[in-house]
Amino acid sequence: MIIRKTIGSEQNGLRLDDAIALLCAGVSKSEARRIIDRGGCTVNVAMVRVASRGVRTGDIIEIGLMETGRFSELVLPPEALLFEDAELIAVNKPAGINSQRTPYQLKGTLEFWVSEYFKSQGNSEPARVVHRLDRGTSGAMLFPKQKRAAAWLSARFQEGGVDKRYLALVSGCPKHEQWTLDAPIGKVSSGRYGIVPGGKSAVTEFRALSSSGDIWLVEARPLTGRTHQIRVHLEESALPIVGDTTYGDVPAERMMLHCAEMRFKNTAGEEIRICAPLDEAFEKLVPK
Repeated sequence: MIIRKTIGSEQNGLRLDDAIALLCAGVSKSEARRIIDRGGCTVNVAMVRVASRGVRTGDIIEIGLMETGRFSELVLPPEALLFEDAELIAVNKPAGINSQRTPYQLKGTLEFWVSEYFKSQGNSEPARVVHRLDRGTSGAMLFPKQKRAAAWLSARFQEGGVDKRYLALVSGCPKHEQWTLDAPIGKVSSGRYGIVPGGKSAVTEFRALSSSGDIWLVEARPLTGRTHQIRVHLEESALPIVGDTTYGDVPAERMMLHCAEMRFKNTAGEEIRICAPLDEAFEKLVPK
């Protein structure tokens, strides 16, 4: 939940944490400090992480209050680091973790974990998010180590120079072993996308791999990078992803969508292949 307040004359000159505690009912000064520390506070749209910063009349403060129990520090095992060279790293993102910071969270996101990893390696560059996985999706994500590498990698994604292979567990029965869906995607409501005439071009190649009852393991190769593309295209194919509470109706421990592999050529023209193993929750439902 986002709370937006305007500093009045009574709060002019106060510390930021004091002002938040006075203006926001139910938020103590210590909680205000925690919100500021994890990147959940902006003053006049700019994120502020210094609790002692002074505020002035007319300043607009926004803070994000997280649902009880949602915030936790992200700790990844060593094997989550899938690849590293002089230009980038690849990380196996867990399901249920935000790829990048939000208005209410910095710590506990993969972006923050990467920035801390860079610092531990003597790299003062920020973690730049050039592509994203949905919160419920797991798998390989790439992070450039410098600004120049970020521009290069972003261009590869925009040009289709990164071959992405996803695995999804879906309910229903595919009509074909292989099929391609070319259907434009647009936003249809808050947090939901769909096939929309005049939407952004979206193309995904699919292949049915194996089944157990009404659950199929499907390979997806998105040729474009639209928001919720694979999820929307599978729903359109009458094959909603298991555990997808937005586009499906089969409950599961997590949303069963995983970026299993990425292939691309680095700046030297060498072929790079990144593989991300499945987690236990996904693996145990895979049809044998």
